[in-house]
Amino acid sequence: MTSLTMFYGRECPHCHVMLPLADKLSKEEKIKVEKVEVWHDQKNADRMRALRNVIEPACGGSLGVPVFVDEKNKRAFCGEQPYTELKKWAKLKS
Repeated sequence: MTSLTMFYGRECPHCHVMLPLADKLSKEEKIKVEKVEVWHDQKNADRMRALRNVIEPACGGSLGVPVFVDEKNKRAFCGEQPYTELKKWAKLKS
């Protein structure tokens, strides 16, 4: 089973769009998505920064939210995007 991490900020409007899509991805595609809030939790923010080498190249050189990370395959999906794009990215095999 594919397992992803979604880093998000509690007040981020783009994150609020993507959070239900993460749930939909879990339900429809049986892809586990761990949701990790980074704006109010230093430990979680440190965890996201530790993945800088995966996130920054995929996200235009920055650490922003929302971002989905596939740690196993070292890839990231950034920003507010349509569900179809998230699903296509999540189902890619590396």
